[in-house]
Amino acid sequence: MIKRLIQPVLEQRLSESPAVALIGPRQIGKTTLALDIAEHRPSVYIDLESDSQRAKLFDPEAYLSEYEDRLVILDEVHRLPNIFQPLRGLIDRGRRKGKENGRFLLLGSASIDLLKQSGETLAGRISYIELSELNTLEVPGNAIDSLWVRGGFPKSFLSNTDKASLRWRLDFIQTYLEREIQQFGPRIPAETLRRFWTMLAHNQGGLLNAAQLARNLGVDGKTIANYLDLLVDLLLVRRLPPWHTNRGKRLIRSPKVYVRDSGLVHALLKIADKERLLEHPIIGQSWEGFVIETLLSVAPEDTEAAFYRTSAGAEIDLVLEFLDGERWAIEIKRGTRPKVERGFHIGCEDLKVSNRFVVYQGTETFPLGNDTKAIGVRNLARLIQKR
Repeated sequence: MIKRLIQPVLEQRLSESPAVALIGPRQIGKTTLALDIAEHRPSVYIDLESDSQRAKLFDPEAYLSEYEDRLVILDEVHRLPNIFQPLRGLIDRGRRKGKENGRFLLLGSASIDLLKQSGETLAGRISYIELSELNTLEVPGNAIDSLWVRGGFPKSFLSNTDKASLRWRLDFIQTYLEREIQQFGPRIPAETLRRFWTMLAHNQGGLLNAAQLARNLGVDGKTIANYLDLLVDLLLVRRLPPWHTNRGKRLIRSPKVYVRDSGLVHALLKIADKERLLEHPIIGQSWEGFVIETLLSVAPEDTEAAFYRTSAGAEIDLVLEFLDGERWAIEIKRGTRPKVERGFHIGCEDLKVSNRFVVYQGTETFPLGNDTKAIGVRNLARLIQKR
């Protein structure tokens, strides 16, 4: 089992809150992590994908009240959205008996916003945590290229061969298209959604052009917005917003769109291994998305993330603003000899950033001039983690 960095955070939240929701895409490792925690405390695990186990919760208050002294793990909780109301009553009764925290661990495959649509009744009683794909601090330093090529889903990363890894990712995509996605929204033809997902991979890290996507798919702009919202809610796609508070500049206002897992990008584009990736025009955008996901996965949860671009050519790939107001500017370059464009420095001056970094594929940290440092992705991830 790969030790996940989020585990101490999850255990801390269980000690502070009656219910914790651990969210992330399917196969990301939520169940493995939950069962590992369950080994160290009295627990009961209920898989809501199982008809027989779901039937136990025909009267959830009666059944779950038998386990007041245990941590109850409800896996794939979105399959039973009406469970939130009885959980509220159980939590409130438990509080009156002195059973304050660590009652329920809910595992879900959708975003916080989507779960909250059915879980508003737990307001003030639940804490939300997102489990992301494996990041560069969770794998050996010599495995970063493999993580980039195969992506951060544990079964894909740990496959015996690149071929087996690609086959797993293709099966994962097919299962999501045919079964998982259909649970969360109106019926969408799987082939149409595959084409849309593949178009996003081809345009990895590009500005959202809904009109162009709509023309290519033969649908209207509203439909494109619905498709994108769904993939974002399922934590498969990231919309990185533009920086928007500099009123004196003409800013780009469209978000950038990334397929969050680099391995899924490569699978959608039929890129089987590193050699083929090195020959593919998507390589720079793929590396950029991979770095962004690693850095955001270790950033404090209150960190604001955006990109900065003006019509005059100032550009920063990633701007992080921390809770204390400090801003970091991050440029992402593939290769081992990073070079910074003038537009990056202009953007840094516009935003009055406190730290400037250029992430490259090497491991050393060294100055590039103009208060800018070249740094490897693992080293920058460690700095951000310590914030």
